[in-house]
Amino acid sequence: MSNPAPPASLADDPALAPVAAYYSDRLQRYGPTPLGVDWPSRPNQELRFVQLLKLCDFSEPRSLNDVGCGYGALRAFLSRRHRQAQIDYLGTDVSAAMVATARRRWRRRADCAFELAEGAVRPADYSLASGIFNVQLDCPLPEWEAMVARTLNNLHRQSRLGYAVNFILPPAEGQASPPELYRPPPARWIAHAEALGGSVQLLGRYGLPEYTLLVDGT
Repeated sequence: MSNPAPPASLADDPALAPVAAYYSDRLQRYGPTPLGVDWPSRPNQELRFVQLLKLCDFSEPRSLNDVGCGYGALRAFLSRRHRQAQIDYLGTDVSAAMVATARRRWRRRADCAFELAEGAVRPADYSLASGIFNVQLDCPLPEWEAMVARTLNNLHRQSRLGYAVNFILPPAEGQASPPELYRPPPARWIAHAEALGGSVQLLGRYGLPEYTLLVDGT
């Protein structure tokens, strides 16, 4: 399977540069809150984390990549829900404003770090990505799907035990959908993950119009 080459920098990326600007603007308007990363509420945001984390076994020390980390909401959730776990956490995001905010919020924690980057920048036990494929804006579909494929390829390479991602469900027949949202059928990216060698579990029906893919890489 082809491995789409990334652009020279995030600023040159026709898919991600507008997304970075979009989320930087959200952060400026709403601050480090769920609305700042385009989720309607904290319970809504954290229900997604619950699904993604079904991939992870924290019974022993683990390393975790959080791709599209925003202001570090998943790090906060882990601190509350997995307080005893030893997790070496690295968050990456395409928005410099998000990364700067996350670094300020977590500057006293030695077990987490944040970097400006498109994908996972190191090998880790697990990689998670929540909502990073949803907001296509006006990017042409071929370019957007090239970015999705590139990101999944990156997660596959950088995740020793597996990775998890989520997508919005396709609209029902006759249902209107905002044109700026990307809503692929599950089979589209299950096939891609399986072609890379992953074993995929599909999670749905958890109260949100979306689905989660848990990809076991062992």
